[in-house]
Amino acid sequence: MAERLVILGAGESGVGTAILGKKKGFELFVSDFGKIKEAYKQVLIHHEIEWEESGHSEEKVLSANLIMKSPGIPEKAPIIKKLREKGVRIISEIEFASAYTEATIVGITGSNGKTTTATLAYELLKQGGLNVALGGNIGKSFAEQVSEARYQHFVLELSSFQLDGIESFRPHIAVLTNLSPDHLDRYEYKYENYIASKFRIVMNQTKDDYFIYDADDEEIDKWLQKHPIKSQLLPFSVKKELKEGAYIKDNNIILTIQNTNLTMSIATLGLPGQHNLKNAMAASTVATLLKIRKTTIRECLESFPGVEHRLEKVLKINKVLYINDSKATNVNATFYALDSMESPTVWIVGGEDKGNDYTELLPLVNEKVKAIICLGVDNQKIINAFGNVVELMIETESMKDAVQVAYRLADRGDNVLLSPACASFDLFENYEDRGRQFKDAVRNL
Repeated sequence: MAERLVILGAGESGVGTAILGKKKGFELFVSDFGKIKEAYKQVLIHHEIEWEESGHSEEKVLSANLIMKSPGIPEKAPIIKKLREKGVRIISEIEFASAYTEATIVGITGSNGKTTTATLAYELLKQGGLNVALGGNIGKSFAEQVSEARYQHFVLELSSFQLDGIESFRPHIAVLTNLSPDHLDRYEYKYENYIASKFRIVMNQTKDDYFIYDADDEEIDKWLQKHPIKSQLLPFSVKKELKEGAYIKDNNIILTIQNTNLTMSIATLGLPGQHNLKNAMAASTVATLLKIRKTTIRECLESFPGVEHRLEKVLKINKVLYINDSKATNVNATFYALDSMESPTVWIVGGEDKGNDYTELLPLVNEKVKAIICLGVDNQKIINAFGNVVELMIETESMKDAVQVAYRLADRGDNVLLSPACASFDLFENYEDRGRQFKDAVRNL
C-alpha cells in the first residue's frame, strides 16, 4: 500500500512537495487552512493531486502516515496538536526532499544576510561552472527542483521554521550568518529556543562536512563552546585574524582554507556596508571549498548587484534618494540599514511586531534620522521608543500616504529609507509586496 502523505499549506513548499511526492508514488492529499492561490491550484489540478482549501478535513488529515507542514504553520495550530497526540511524523519540505537527492547541499541560515549570502554563493558556483540550483526559503521550492533531478549542487536558504522540521537533513556545507532575536513569537519568546533552532543546521553533520559562521557573534560563540559539533569549523571575522577561515587585514579580505589562500581588496566589492563584507566572506568560503577559481570569485564579488528589497536604491527625485529595504523584517536588519546611511534620513518603519526591542537603534536614530513615518496598524511601540528622539513622527496607513509624506519632509541631499524592522502581514501580503508598493509609490511621485 502506498504511504499516505498529507501536505499542510499549499504555498511554494507545499505544492513543490506534492509534485515530488506524486513522482515518488505517495498517496497524496493537500490541505490549506486559507485560500490557495490560483497559480498553485492549477498546478495541483494539472498533477491530479487531491486538495482542499479554507479549512482542514480532520479525518483526511489525521489518516496520514507522514505530514509535510509548511513553515508558516505554528506548532500551536489545533490540527498540529492533534497530529502530535496521534504520534504522526511531521517534517518540513527540506527534510522530505533531501531524501531524494544525491546533490551536494549548501545550507545557509541566520537572522540576517541569508538571502544575500545564498544568492551570492549561488552566483559564485554558477559562474564557476557548477550545475547548481538556488532554493529553500527563496525562489522555487527545493522539493520541486529535486523532482526535476537535474542538479548536482543546491544552495538552500533555510529559515528556523524549515529547520524545525528536519530529522536527518545534512548539508555538506552549513553557513550561519549571525544571530539576533527574531520570530520570538514562535519560540515562546525565548531567545535560546530560536538559537537552538538555527543550530539544527549542523546537527547531522560529520567530520567530513563544514560549518561556516560569524566568529564575531557572541551568541554563536557561546553556543559552540557549550555544544561541540563534529564538522570542520571555518569562521569569518571583521575584528580578528584567523588561522583558518576569512578575516580582514589592511582593507583586504584574507581567506585561508587548508592550503588555499585568497586575498581580495574590500574597495572592489560591489556591495556596501560591513554586513555585506561578512556575506561576501561567507559566500567566498563556500565557493573556495567547492573549488571555484579565485579569479571567478573576485569578478563575481565585484559585479554582484545585491538582492531586491535589501538596501535597494530605487530612484533619486529632487536630489533625494529613495531606498527600499523592505526585507528588513527585524531590528537587527534595520540596524545595518541605518548604520549605512550617510545623509539625513526620513525613515519609514513599522508593521507586525514580533516582540521587537528597539533600544539598540536609539543611538543611530538620534544620529541619522530627521523624521519617522510609522506604517503599521499599531504603531504604539515605535512611538514610545522614538518619540523623544526625533522631532517629527507621523502615522500613516498606506504605502502611498507614507511615500507622499516622506516626499514632503525630505530636503535635497536626504535619504528616504523604507526599513520596517517588522513583518509585513498587517497591511501587505509579504515583504516583497511591501517593497513593490514602495517602489511603485516612489515612481508615481
